[in-house]
Order: sequence, then structure tokens, then C-alpha cells
Amino acid sequence: MTQPTEDAQRAYRPEMSRLWWLGRRSYVFFVLRELSSIFVAWSVVFLLLLIRAVARGESQYRDFLDWAASPWVVALNVVTLAFLVLHSVTWFNLTPAAAVVKLRGQRVPPAAIAGGAYAGWLVVTALVVALVVTR
Repeated sequence: MTQPTEDAQRAYRPEMSRLWWLGRRSYVFFVLRELSSIFVAWSVVFLLLLIRAVARGESQYRDFLDWAASPWVVALNVVTLAFLVLHSVTWFNLTPAAAVVKLRGQRVPPAAIAGGAYAGWLVVTALVVALVVTR
């Protein structure tokens, strides 16, 4: 019996483009959703920086506002807002698959679960807008 050659022992690895995920819409949304986690992290860092500036006094707060008003921070936060909306929408659309809810022994329809998440989002948004507008 003959031994296989070294070439025959290597596993077959088809060449794949680095942009393979652009081939299907669902792959694009998957990759964008994963990428959105970076922007979620940035929004947390931004909020923590704001809290720190407020805690350190009016001078630090004004310095933070000046920094936050710079064009690159504003642009970054606009992009962050878009990714946060994408992240939220995709998460709410996945919620029915992640949470099987039963009410009186019957499974709650997926549309009702996602609709409840969107309704909650709308209520919280309305409360935040009301707080900001009334100041």
C-alpha cells in the first residue's frame, strides 16, 4: 500500500473573498449587527465620560461640551445613532426567537412579542423627549 503524498493529505480550503458577506442581504445585516456592538460600546464610554465631567464640576462639564461639539465627535455620534437604531431593530426582531412566552398555556405570537418591544421603545423615547423638551 502506498502512502498518500503531502499534497493529498492537506485539507481542501476553497478560496473565499474577504467580502463574502456582501453576497446576501441577510449576511450584510448580520455583519452590520455585529459591527454595531463597537458603537454600542462607544455610546457607553461617551455616557461615562459625560457623567465623570458632571461629577467633576461645571468647568469640566463645559470642557466636555466643547469637546463633544467638535465635528469629528458629532459625526461619530451620528454614525453611532444609526448603528444603535440598527442594533435595536435587529434585536427586537430576534426577540421572539430568543424568548418563547406562554400565556395561559398558549404561545404568544412572535409579532406580539416584537410589537411589545417596539411599544416599550416608543414609550421610553416619548418619556425622554418629554423630559428634554420640558427643561
